[in-house]
Amino acid sequence: MQDRIAHLAARYLDDTVRVRRDLHRHPELAFEEVRTGRLVTDRLSDWGIEFRTGVARTGIVGFIDGGLPGPTRMLRADMDALPIVEENDFEFRSTVAGKMHACGHDAHTSTLLTAGRILNECRAELKGNVRLIFQPSEERVPGGAKPMIEEGCLNALEGRPAVDQVFGQHVRPDLPCGAIGVRSGAFMAASDEITIRIHGQGGHAAEPHLLRADPVLVASHVIVALQSVISRNRQPDVPSVLSVCKVVAGDAPNVIPDTVTLQGTFRSMDEAWRDQGHSLIERVATHTAEAFGATAEVEILRGYPPLVNDPEATALVREAAVTYLGEQRVVDLDRWYVAEDFAYYLVERPGCFYTIGVGNPELGITHGLHTPRMTVDERSLETGSGFMAFLAWHAGNTN
Repeated sequence: MQDRIAHLAARYLDDTVRVRRDLHRHPELAFEEVRTGRLVTDRLSDWGIEFRTGVARTGIVGFIDGGLPGPTRMLRADMDALPIVEENDFEFRSTVAGKMHACGHDAHTSTLLTAGRILNECRAELKGNVRLIFQPSEERVPGGAKPMIEEGCLNALEGRPAVDQVFGQHVRPDLPCGAIGVRSGAFMAASDEITIRIHGQGGHAAEPHLLRADPVLVASHVIVALQSVISRNRQPDVPSVLSVCKVVAGDAPNVIPDTVTLQGTFRSMDEAWRDQGHSLIERVATHTAEAFGATAEVEILRGYPPLVNDPEATALVREAAVTYLGEQRVVDLDRWYVAEDFAYYLVERPGCFYTIGVGNPELGITHGLHTPRMTVDERSLETGSGFMAFLAWHAGNTN
C-alpha cells in the first residue's frame, strides 16, 4: 500500500499543483471561502466522495468509507488567506488586491484534496473511515475550528461513527522540501491579544508640570514593568512570551496626548500560567499607572488554546513518516510560538498536528509565513498529499 500511495501522489502531482495555483490566484479571507469551497466540492463530486457543506458557514466535511472495519480518522486543511499585499512576481500570484495565501493554506487544501482522492481509490483496502475537514477562518480569532466542532464535525454524521483521532499538517518554509516535522506534547502556543489604554492628562509639551499625569511617560514605565510578568513570576521551565508591539500616542511633537494605547501579544503553553499571566498583566499595568497618577484600562482578547499533541498519536505520525520517507527526512521540532486553532480539535480528541517542509534556499524559497513573498517548493505537495494519505491508512492499521 505504501508504494501504491506514493505512486498515486506522484501521478496526481500536476493536478495538485494546478489546484494550489488556482487557489493562490484567488485568495479569500476568513468565512469568505465561497469560491474555494466550490472548487473543493467540485473535485469531491468528480471523484464520487460524499460531503456536507455549510458547516460553520463555509466549511466542508468529506466522507471516505473504508472497505474494512476500523477507527475513524480526521484529516484537516484550512482554506482562508491573509490581508497581505503579495510581492511575488510569478505567473500565479494573487489576483485579488490586498489578499494573499501567505500562510500556505492553498498548499494545505490542495494536498488534502489529493490525499482524499488517493484514499478514495484505495478504500477497499482501507480500515475504518476517514473524514476530510476543509475548515474556514484559521487566521482570524475566534477561528473556524471551534464552530465546526460545535456544529458536529467530530460527531457521528450521516450514519457514520464519531471521529477517534485527528491529524493536520502545516507548511514550514524553514524546513527542507519534503521533510516531516513532529513534536509530542506542547507544540504551539496559546495566543492572546492585549490592549492597554493609559489615561492621563494632555497639554502643552513645554508644561508637563501642570498636568496630572503624562500618559506617554506612564506608558513607557508600563512597557518596562510588564517585562517582570515573565522574568519574575513565571517558573523558568514554563515557556511564555510577552511582547508589546504597537504604541499609539499623540499627533504632534509638542502636544502631550490624553491617552496612549499599547497593544501586544501574550503567548503561553500552559493554561494555569495563562490565567495567572492575564491577572498579572492587568495588575502590573493598573498599579504602575496609578503610581504616576494615571489610570490603565486593560483588555485581553483570549485567542486559541495551546496546541498539545497526544504522545501516542505523535509516535504514530513519526513511525509513519519514517516508514514512508526514511529517518533522514523526519525532524524532531522545538516548540513553535505561533498559534493554531487545530488546538481545539486536540482538546476534543487525541491526535497530532505536524509540519511539512516547503523550503528550498537554492530556489530562493526561504521567506517566512505571513510575509509578502512566502511561497512553497511545489515538489513538497507530492510528499504532503502522499504522506497524509499514508498516515490515514497507517493509523487504521495500527489502532
